[in-house]
Amino acid sequence: MRIPAHSVCTAIRDDIVSGVFERGGRLTEEVLARRYGVSRVPVREALRTLESEGFVVTRRHAGACVAEPTEQEAADLLEMRMLLEPLGAARAAQRRTEAHLKVLRGLVRLGQERVRRGEGEDLRSLGGWFHETLAQASGSPALIALLTQLRHKIAWMYAVEAPVRPADSWAEHGALVDAVARRDAERARALAAQHAERAAAAHRLRRPDHSVRAAGAARVRSSQHPVNIAGVRH
Repeated sequence: MRIPAHSVCTAIRDDIVSGVFERGGRLTEEVLARRYGVSRVPVREALRTLESEGFVVTRRHAGACVAEPTEQEAADLLEMRMLLEPLGAARAAQRRTEAHLKVLRGLVRLGQERVRRGEGEDLRSLGGWFHETLAQASGSPALIALLTQLRHKIAWMYAVEAPVRPADSWAEHGALVDAVARRDAERARALAAQHAERAAAAHRLRRPDHSVRAAGAARVRSSQHPVNIAGVRH
């Protein structure tokens, strides 16, 4: 069975975002192929894709390396998200389906229930699913792709502080869903802009610890992490 390059790409991207591969560290095809249990061909294709997304750079005499974005580049990503999420919400109000609404409302109910019970462990992942679903409801493949890429890169570059008043955050989610349900595009746009601005204030830039790079590289060379191929046809 041939493992598709997009599965390898996802695995490498996840390891970059989670810090398995340090910023500036080399990404050799041989080590990556061994880690994910694949040939070098899908690794090579995956690295090209990740370079186009800004996660990888090719350096003379070093080959593929994890990118090292500047503080300005990181700030630009947050600003782009603050511009694109309101557009996505407005499009969702115009194009959403009943299936989208059902999922969005279910996520809001679940989030609010977790807050009432004081169970905050899942709130961040629930919030991520909420915003992914809202983007999907926009019905715009280009916008969905941009927001998805921004989400990955922001998670890579920033740590996010938990909201002091999580109930307020989920109340904002609920109001946004109500606007989408009414197909009120301008109200959805305004609410999403306010929510994105407040969320951006909770982001703190991650500062890479270069002292652990050598130890991390040795760990990667000696580890194996088979690619998740669920859904891949034999």
